[in-house]
Amino acid sequence: MPLDDNFVYMPPQEPLVIVYEDDDLVVIEKPAGLLSVPGRLPEHHDSAYLRVLEKYPSAKITHRLDMATSGILMFAKHRNAEVAVSKMFQARTVTKNYIALVQGKLEGVGEVDVPLITDWENRPRQMVHYELGKPARTLYRALDYDTALDITRVLLTPITGRSHQLRVHMMHIGHPITGDKIYHPEPKKSLLNRMALHASYLAFQHPLSGINVEIKGNVPF
Repeated sequence: MPLDDNFVYMPPQEPLVIVYEDDDLVVIEKPAGLLSVPGRLPEHHDSAYLRVLEKYPSAKITHRLDMATSGILMFAKHRNAEVAVSKMFQARTVTKNYIALVQGKLEGVGEVDVPLITDWENRPRQMVHYELGKPARTLYRALDYDTALDITRVLLTPITGRSHQLRVHMMHIGHPITGDKIYHPEPKKSLLNRMALHASYLAFQHPLSGINVEIKGNVPF
């Protein structure tokens, strides 16, 4: 996601937490506010990727999380693992779950299946576009509802991996993610002082060893 040149980047400085590691992969929990990869300007270079490189100089990024999103982020330790993981993601054989707090009362289970495209005049914002957008599909399951705050905790499972997909899809059905500075009409009302979106779960068959891997993160809200 491109950053505005005037953006003041103040990433959290606590050490990265490793939640899974083997000979081929290392998986961390990225804190909210930290870029997945370096930005264009020198002051935007601090990122999860550069921090991982300090310990694993041959590491490769395999997927990304928005800066405002926290949670599970996987890196390949070498080139062969990077290629294998890339093919795994392309084949959509990876299960990814997120926990979010969304505005309003969302009930039951369902899916959002609407195409997305970059809103070029308002980058990095994405938007629904039925003619030109790329297919995007998200499954959701409401977990519980806080009447006092008018907020629903929801489990989100992206079937596709479009930029800002979960954020736009939740906004599209009238339940924007709390604290989302791009898509929530009143992001400052959030009590968390952050966007309430966390990559909480990753499951796949290891592309090199063949073992089944299941990784669960700690949801910080």
